Amino acid sequence: MKQKEVIMPALGMAQDVGVLLRWLKKEGEMVQAGEPLMEVATDKVDVQVEAPASGMLTGVTAQEGDEIPVGQVIGLIAAEGEEPPDHSAAARQSKAASEGAQATVSGSVMRSEEDSLSPQKSAEGRTASPVAARMAAEHGIDLAEVPAAGGRISREDVAAHIKSARVLASPKARRLARERGIDLATLVGNGPQGAVLAADVPMTAVPQVVEKIEDLPLPSPLPDAEPVVADRGPEQPTVSRMWRIMAQRLTESWTSAPHFYLIREVDAAQLKSWRSLFAGAERKSSESQARITYTDLLTKLVALALVQFPRLNAFWQDGAIVTNPDINIGLAIAVEEGLLVPVVHNADRLKVEGIAARRMDLVDRANSGGLRPDDFAGGTFTISNLGMYGVDAFNAIVNPPQAAILAVGRISDRVVAVDGQPAVRPMLTLTLSCDHRAVDGARAAQFLDTLASLIEEPLRAL
Repeated sequence: MKQKEVIMPALGMAQDVGVLLRWLKKEGEMVQAGEPLMEVATDKVDVQVEAPASGMLTGVTAQEGDEIPVGQVIGLIAAEGEEPPDHSAAARQSKAASEGAQATVSGSVMRSEEDSLSPQKSAEGRTASPVAARMAAEHGIDLAEVPAAGGRISREDVAAHIKSARVLASPKARRLARERGIDLATLVGNGPQGAVLAADVPMTAVPQVVEKIEDLPLPSPLPDAEPVVADRGPEQPTVSRMWRIMAQRLTESWTSAPHFYLIREVDAAQLKSWRSLFAGAERKSSESQARITYTDLLTKLVALALVQFPRLNAFWQDGAIVTNPDINIGLAIAVEEGLLVPVVHNADRLKVEGIAARRMDLVDRANSGGLRPDDFAGGTFTISNLGMYGVDAFNAIVNPPQAAILAVGRISDRVVAVDGQPAVRPMLTLTLSCDHRAVDGARAAQFLDTLASLIEEPLRAL
């Protein structure tokens, strides 16, 4: 078998980089095709990536916490019995350093002894002492990345860089810290396993004031004084990586997509009757099945309306409107770490029972952290239902790159005019948010009118 490359996969349409959270197999360990190999953070969720082939994991070049471009090779899987190639940067640099230096110097050599040896050249043309070159090679460090205090790279410079490199950080964070003269060890990381990310690196170095405790004046004792407890205020919530990504994506949508909103009140009496029919069938059935919710019914009706108005199922890209061949409804699900939007694929072709089963499976796995990349792929329209929280109506932000999102409030009894007379009816408020680049007001209004008609007469529509 030819060696199989392990690459950072593209798990989202707009994904450029991924964060390697952890390897599930160690280098040199055997792995079977389809077996979980590594855990990767995408712009939506943390997922396990399966091994592309069977064999031994070798040639690993990425560490946990690294931010890696999509498509970059980060390891190899060699066939059983096949001698793995030496892809170690440390081995390559060690060989180059040993050939250039042609001398062995102990790690405890004095600076004056080190300076007497022939210097080596770094990738940027700077000179480095043989000891510094050997230390860098042993630790797999590129000399071009080592900042030098003097004119050339010394053993002390490499040692300081090794200490900084032990801090879990993304490559971009390391570069920014190096450019801004900041020690990574002094920063608090908010990435996976506490890794320092680019957003954690301040714009300028923060001066550190260190004083010996014996140099500090002793405070004068205050007799009969009550101890003073500082008011630190409420504990600040921890912002997860998922929440940061959600904030970034919705900010981009809000600032780049020109939103407009259409609001429609709908009589939900027939929708309630439709759900009651399913509830009765569920009680009579001996089979275990998903409970039908209003979200399931609305998902089916929205899909039917989208068949008639494909522009609401499209998206704006590179100055053109791109239509989607399938109708895949995303369902906004709130979890502790942020907002997830898994997808019910081909909702227009599924029965309500099938939609309910899919929805229940997605919710269960969202709460347990078991969602897969395929669960988020290909969404063309989103429904966000906050009716169960007692919300009457709200405006939702379009989920990029989609053209629209439907915000659903609760069903509540209101006094409305029926045939010119006041009557109490169960009313439902729908708010349609649209990206004006992909759809205009007239088309959106026609879609919402059709959806309202389907809700008010769902059985006739089906």
